Amino acid sequence: MRLLLIGRNGQVGFELRRALAPLGEVVAVDFPECNLASTDSIRQMIDTARPDVIINAAAYTAVDKAEAEPALARAINAEAPAVIGAAANAIGARVIHYSTDYVYDGDKATAYREDDATAPRCVYGATKRDGDAALAASGAAHFVFRTSWVFGAHGANFVKTVLRLGAERDTLSVVADQIGAPTSAALLADVTAQVLGQLRWRDAGAMPSGVYHLTAGGETSWHGFAQAILAGGVSRGLTLRLAPDAVRAIATSEYPLPARRPANSRLDTGKLQRTFGLVLPHWQAGLDHVLDQISKKS
Repeated sequence: MRLLLIGRNGQVGFELRRALAPLGEVVAVDFPECNLASTDSIRQMIDTARPDVIINAAAYTAVDKAEAEPALARAINAEAPAVIGAAANAIGARVIHYSTDYVYDGDKATAYREDDATAPRCVYGATKRDGDAALAASGAAHFVFRTSWVFGAHGANFVKTVLRLGAERDTLSVVADQIGAPTSAALLADVTAQVLGQLRWRDAGAMPSGVYHLTAGGETSWHGFAQAILAGGVSRGLTLRLAPDAVRAIATSEYPLPARRPANSRLDTGKLQRTFGLVLPHWQAGLDHVLDQISKKS
């Protein structure tokens, strides 16, 4: 199996390089080798690699900045998946793509299912929704893994920010009225590899193209997540000034940002678990693994 990984340097791409290695030859690229804002660059890259599977782990993810740069966000998040899908369809390649909880408005009282209506409240969410639709319309065989609250030992993310602030401050205020499932980049990569491995022996008809919700198990708020990060850091001997119980819970209205976030980011992962026979671990397990990695480097 020949695999083309787009976005090798991101936090998910970093973990995918590890997880995909046993499956075959991995051609891993990133900017400037592949410019997702350039149709010609994308087509040339795919034509040169001639992969069996394309894994697109690249995206414009600066949620607030996207409000001021909608054209660039749209080019990378909405238009590039259409080009990737068309090029993949032309050579018979399958596409793996990653989506976001931000495609939903967050008003639902329970976890979102794949067939729930999308209604993004920000530019980032709208461009990701349109990219999902464009890939589906391309005709390429595809899996869109929609996830939430991604973190990892590599790259910038909420876990690293909380640890940095915890070492600098005695107090911290974190939003407590947004609920979701923190999901490690390692889990996304491992599930992706599991699914691709199944393509070798299972009937493709039993694994239909489409959107699959993929998050860790359990749920928490950003406030609860911050407390768990600090508690885990303390237990591993990291030098922190901020105690977990010193994190103040605030409402979203007390921390205004350019882009609106969904209050409910919970995603129902039943479809993925049934289709691929997988069990998704609790988010705390992913956090423990990442904190172990960070503590070993400190």
